[in-house]
Amino acid sequence: MARTSLRYDRREFEAKVSELLTSLQILPKNIDLYILACIHRSVLNEAAQGYTESNERLEYLGDAVLELVITEALFHEFSNKPEWELTDIRSALVRGRNLAEIALRLNFSSAVQLSRWESIAGGNENPYILANTFEAITGALYLDQGFEVAKKFLLTHVYSTLPHILEKWLFVDPKSFLQEFTQAIWGITPLYQVMEEVGQDHNKVYIVAAILDDIILGTGKGSSKKKAEQDAAENAVSVRTEWEGKIRLARKVGA
Repeated sequence: MARTSLRYDRREFEAKVSELLTSLQILPKNIDLYILACIHRSVLNEAAQGYTESNERLEYLGDAVLELVITEALFHEFSNKPEWELTDIRSALVRGRNLAEIALRLNFSSAVQLSRWESIAGGNENPYILANTFEAITGALYLDQGFEVAKKFLLTHVYSTLPHILEKWLFVDPKSFLQEFTQAIWGITPLYQVMEEVGQDHNKVYIVAAILDDIILGTGKGSSKKKAEQDAAENAVSVRTEWEGKIRLARKVGA
């Protein structure tokens, strides 16, 4: 089938995966695992070039490896923290937004194989797709080189974001925190507004803004409105110092 149905032809796709592995300093024993890890399910809709499986099974495995590694690291580092607080911190570390930012920084976007239409819609930079690809690569690495190598990879690229998460208070539930914070100070709570819907109906991405006093506090993306709202709230919490003064001024002027 012609290349026009997919983002890359097979040879180009495999070269992109090889380049990604080189940049990550991964020397594969079985490169087919990593190739599979970069195949988005939209490719199967095209029934093109012999693709019969997406990265979803590897994503499932990688998610479990990721959670175990992060759980163990937190357990040993924070011996005095209760279970509920460790759970909140772990959730922030393995949350899709964090994984997507890591994947984008590591240039995973260059190696994701997509249908042509998903590519046109910007799927290679879709946070949901990037996060899933990161987990799939983790699953591939675990199968290819074992738990200890996968653990080192995750500690280097995911656990290393812990100081940022603690500094920005990203381990709290973002929607609850934002609501309680704005209610306590100004007596009002944010509204969430869908700004845009991107992609086909079966794989739509919602772009949502968290708004207070007509001021955008943060924006987010997600495969559902609920996930996009969570993402927008998390973004708002992380940049709180940028909008807090604007809200104070707006409330003072409107008083």
